[in-house]
Amino acid sequence: MSFQKYYKYYLTLHQNLWCRRLHVLGQIATIIYIIAAVKINLWLLLGFPFVVYPFAWSGHYFFEKNEPAAFSDPIKAKLSDWVMFYQWIKGDIER
Repeated sequence: MSFQKYYKYYLTLHQNLWCRRLHVLGQIATIIYIIAAVKINLWLLLGFPFVVYPFAWSGHYFFEKNEPAAFSDPIKAKLSDWVMFYQWIKGDIER
């Protein structure tokens, strides 16, 4: 499946406003984590892909009531997280 098709599917899993907001909060936490890791210890960078999960998965379980996309294709899901975050910042996705 192409990334474009996957991303369209990914967005169907993120229709709830609060689920998307928790994803955005998780992405912001990830950015803060990366900055702190660079200043404290570069080995901490190994953990950055996992910072978003408590936020994102909470959104799926409590609001969206579905299974996170990361369970089926973690790499495309991670890339889609960042694309959705970017589109949210631009205002292309409802906040």
